[in-house]
Formats: sequence, C-alpha cells, structure tokens
Amino acid sequence: MSTYVLTTCSTADYERDFFAQRTIPYVCYHYEMDGQEYVDDLYESTTPAEFYGRLKAGGQSKTSQIGVGEYQEFWEPYLAQGLDVVHVTLSSGISGSYNSACLAASALAERYPDRTIKVVDSLAASSGFGMLVEYMADLRDQGATLDELVDWAETNKYKLNHWFFVSDLDCLKRGGRVSATSAVLATALKICPVMDINNQGKLVPREKIRTKRRAIAELVRVMAERADGGQDYDGKCCICHSDCLEDAQALAGLIEEHFPNVSGSVSIHNIGAVIGSHTGPGTAAVFFMGQVRGE
Repeated sequence: MSTYVLTTCSTADYERDFFAQRTIPYVCYHYEMDGQEYVDDLYESTTPAEFYGRLKAGGQSKTSQIGVGEYQEFWEPYLAQGLDVVHVTLSSGISGSYNSACLAASALAERYPDRTIKVVDSLAASSGFGMLVEYMADLRDQGATLDELVDWAETNKYKLNHWFFVSDLDCLKRGGRVSATSAVLATALKICPVMDINNQGKLVPREKIRTKRRAIAELVRVMAERADGGQDYDGKCCICHSDCLEDAQALAGLIEEHFPNVSGSVSIHNIGAVIGSHTGPGTAAVFFMGQVRGE
C-alpha cells in the first residue's frame, strides 16, 4: 500500500469518474460569471453545453487560482493520516497556483515535520495536464516510490506535447489576447490559429491555418513529426475540446487511422470551465509524448 497520496487540480480536465477510480483527489479552481461565483467542479454543477452556451450568449467569465489556505485545507487530512503528498499543479506559465501550492507546502512542513509534500509544476494544461497525472498514477500503481514518481515527472513533463487550434476568437478578443481587428479578420477568413505550450509552460502561436479541416490535418501532421516513433507511436494520446465534439471526433479518427499502435483508444475530454473561460468554445487539442518542447 502506498505511503503517499497523489493529488491534483480540477484544471487537469479529465472526468470525475477517472479521478475517483484512480484514487486521485483534486482541489477545485473557481470562476465568476456575470457576478456570481462558481466552483470548477468538472461539470458536476453544470454541463459543458450550459457553460459554453452562456459564453456564446455574451457571458463574461473570470477565473481565480487556488489560494494558499485552500491547499492547506486540502492536504492536511492526508498528512494527519500519516501520508505524504505528491501534488501536480497547472502550469506556472499560465497560473500562479504553483507558487501558492509551494507556499502552502512550506507552511504545512512546519506543522508536520515528519511528512513530505512534493509539488510538481506540470508545465501543462487541460487534458495534457491530466494525461501527465494519468502516467504518474500508472507508475504509482506499479509501486513507484514518492521520489521515483517525482523524478519521472520532472524528467518527462517536457516530452508531453500540447498542440491545439482555436476556431472562435471571441473569448481571446475579450481577454485581450488578440485585438478586435485581428479577431474580426480571422473570423472572416476562417483562420484557426494553431498553438502549442512551450518548455516554460506558456502558450505560443505557431501557425495561422485557414479552415478547421486544415487545422485538424495540421495537428495530425505535427504529431507524426514529433511523437515518439512517428507513426509507430505506442504511447497515450488524448484530445480535449470546448463545445466542438465533432471536431474532436474527426481529429481522433485521423489519429487512430495514422497511428494504429497508439496505447488504447484516443480518449476525448471536455475542456473545463476555468480553461474554457480563456479559450472560449471551438478549441480542440491533442496531447502525446514526443520530442522535448522548444521555446
């Protein structure tokens, strides 16, 4: 039986059932829409259709990170039981929660000097973050020690590739990530920016592709170029989307066609409310292990 607990955050964007079945407790982010605060509880209290429907109708969603006190409340019951903690956070390149988690760990170390809390900065987001946690859960279940698990994560997280496209730029425009003029022009020309997450865990625009069909094909091309073993890739692969299931299914179909050795089926997940507040609807992403991420 493991002497530590593997924990994470709601922004890992896998389903609640997965975390329950794999015994991975998670702490929730928060978001505020139209003046009311909500918990990012992996769509337990709302549905993806309801959430993205409100965004499409002009709803304004603001997100807030997990605070130091919340982390302490979340971990303390496990420490009190005599368990150590390995916690994986959303990328520090897009959130300050990693720093909050480190401060909470330091404070708890004074109260529980015989316990260990290790905080891993995933440098990942959404279901890519979730896939890293899934790999870590596999190793935990195979008997990895706390130090072995952390060492594996710190070494391999840079190999977790994130590639995605955005087809609806309205939320990016409202969040100041693209100008109003650029958003209007891109929409008129059906341009879908293709982006990835670099080795600092930050979003980086890579290409401007016209039409979703071509953007989907570009993600498959990039995966063939970067995945371990190319088209012989036999690791995990997952996809997430924000209210564009047909695009995600089309992407999954092409991946299963071009990568017949992929481990298991290509799983499809919903982008959660916190990440979705920034991407808006119309985003699809693919995650796989491959070449170390660049700048």
